[in-house]
Amino acid sequence: MLDTNVWLDLLVFGDPRVTVLRTALEAGAVAAMVDAEGRDEWLRVLRYPVLQLGTPQVEAHVAAFDAIACPWPVREVAQALPRCADPDDQKFLRLACDTGAGWLLSRDRAVLALAKRCRRDGLFEILLPEAWSPERPAT
Repeated sequence: MLDTNVWLDLLVFGDPRVTVLRTALEAGAVAAMVDAEGRDEWLRVLRYPVLQLGTPQVEAHVAAFDAIACPWPVREVAQALPRCADPDDQKFLRLACDTGAGWLLSRDRAVLALAKRCRRDGLFEILLPEAWSPERPAT
């Protein structure tokens, strides 16, 4: 499970710290699930003025996202989850739980602050993307 910051690292910024992750995704060794809410956020973020992306670039990044991301239907998660200080990031926790993800990769401080609790509760690991490797066991 990837949050929007990690998608930006992968597809917009080409951050070398996520090369291992990108290789694993492209090879199909791991899957990055996304629901409609997460995809909508991706579309919105690509249009942020700070990114200075023109329409052709936005369209290319949307196509790259759609080629890698695995769609997941939106459902209600019955399990109690930790509450993220940023309510907008709660969707990533819900999706990670709903999909049975082993990891939620993020750079967001509010999400990362929940790492110990999620691990303790046996939910999933919350990691910086560069701390992840395909050999890393899931919680």
